[in-house]
Amino acid sequence: MNGILDHTMMRVADLEQSLDWYETNLEYEEKDRFEGDDFTIVYLGPEEMHEDGALLELTHNEGEDDHELGDAWGHVAVRVEDVNEAYYELMDNGVEDYRPPEENPGYAFVKDPDGHEIEIVQRDHGARWSLDHTMIRVEDADEALGYWTRKFEYDEVGRWEADSFANYFLEPREAAEEAMSLELTYNYDGRTYTMGDAWGHLCVRIDDLQEDWDQLLTREAPEYRDPESCDNLYAFTKDQDGHEIELIERDLSTDSLFPF
Repeated sequence: MNGILDHTMMRVADLEQSLDWYETNLEYEEKDRFEGDDFTIVYLGPEEMHEDGALLELTHNEGEDDHELGDAWGHVAVRVEDVNEAYYELMDNGVEDYRPPEENPGYAFVKDPDGHEIEIVQRDHGARWSLDHTMIRVEDADEALGYWTRKFEYDEVGRWEADSFANYFLEPREAAEEAMSLELTYNYDGRTYTMGDAWGHLCVRIDDLQEDWDQLLTREAPEYRDPESCDNLYAFTKDQDGHEIELIERDLSTDSLFPF
């Protein structure tokens, strides 16, 4: 198993407001949409995104407008050529000032209408505003690294160790530069985290749902929502901290991105 990260899912209170924010500020376009009985899913991304680039999935549940962010999820990061230029472009658009590049040389942060944090990072590859990585917080770095290495065959491609925390970056083997990375953040003070419900899941794009699911079970991944319980269209496992991970087959040659 060597699947790339397909998307990150976040829940939003006002779908049209969120779509307007991402389309106006990050120049995203709607790639696909699914209307359920009481929910709507929309996939977003830059117009010229790479075939191995990750999508942003926004989910809106009818009647739910008060989501808890929690702190087990950190942020998504988007790529630009110039962090300062991009940040102040967003300020000119009316985005609220949050963490400007003067405070964090080389990167900056803004928030979307629901409070999801978005890091802006400087890269020389990938479409402008494309997803660079998703950060999640873990309570045991060794367990988390072992989970992604053993279960999903990801490689550690970078790390940053400070006095009080460490960041680890993971990717599938031989992933394209444009693929999204996973950032694990480990704080040394032994803190615990709350999951909340404003963040939904990470999704790994795989080749064969049943075969890869069976391989995960052989590698002792939690059996959370098996393919049969999801009409053999997708499945879910969890990492050691309870972050949900979806498995999905994706045929990019079809008009719809949804397997259902």
